Amino acid sequence: MKDLIKELCQVPGVSGFEEEIRACIAERIRPHVQGMKVDAVGNLIAWKAGRRKAENKLLITAHMDEVGFIVKRVDDKGYIRFAAIGGIDRRTVIGKKVLVGKGRIPGAIGLRAYHLVSVKEEKIVPDMADLYIDIGASGKEEARKLVQIGDEILFDSDCVEFGNDRIKAKALDDRIGCAAMIRLIQSELPMDCTFVFSAQEEVGARGAFGAAFSIRPRIALVLEGTTAADLPWLKEHRQVTSLSAGPVLGLMDRQTIYDRELFECLRELAEEHGIPWQT
Repeated sequence: MKDLIKELCQVPGVSGFEEEIRACIAERIRPHVQGMKVDAVGNLIAWKAGRRKAENKLLITAHMDEVGFIVKRVDDKGYIRFAAIGGIDRRTVIGKKVLVGKGRIPGAIGLRAYHLVSVKEEKIVPDMADLYIDIGASGKEEARKLVQIGDEILFDSDCVEFGNDRIKAKALDDRIGCAAMIRLIQSELPMDCTFVFSAQEEVGARGAFGAAFSIRPRIALVLEGTTAADLPWLKEHRQVTSLSAGPVLGLMDRQTIYDRELFECLRELAEEHGIPWQT
């Protein structure tokens, strides 16, 4: 399972540019499903027969896209100006390695040098508009031969194991969910099931909304990453979840209060089978 997660995390799939990760997943599940299609939004939808027909139509979904950037313009000196795709903490991107466009041109995110800013500016988190990507071009003409307006930009980040069975990688949100779905598809199921590897979640869950309306399931299970808040500077009552403490059963988020009956069903199943869980 760990090797599968690591492989999926290394495949490009910025929101709106999911072609490579979708093809990777499709190749793995094709021998194990009875039907598969890509819809207009870019969702990969698969159907798998189980030992019996489901009384209630069951949908299991995880999103395959990841956060990244998009090229807005190339300035006269050959630096790339860009915008974020998805929610990205601006504090974390300075100095990060990236890959630009279909040619996967390597670059690095830069900011005005420390010795050129005022004392006041030192304390301000820069806007995305203040950042640039250096791909080593000598000027605009050279850069435009390599990069086009509208090209996707993804983080160039290795998958690294460290500590006690820990992984650091880009796109863990939500390639872990995708990996769990792939393993489920490759196994024998007790009932028929529809699987959706959704697109464009990072820009408003667009793929999942479209799939829900087209499939119209009775029950939907979403496999998603969530915040691990076991951090040293947080008070205990604010440490909502912890690594290695089991899967999280969500009660609600900023947009949705989840079905209470389904929550209780999952909680009872976890306790019956001795599976640790948190909420």
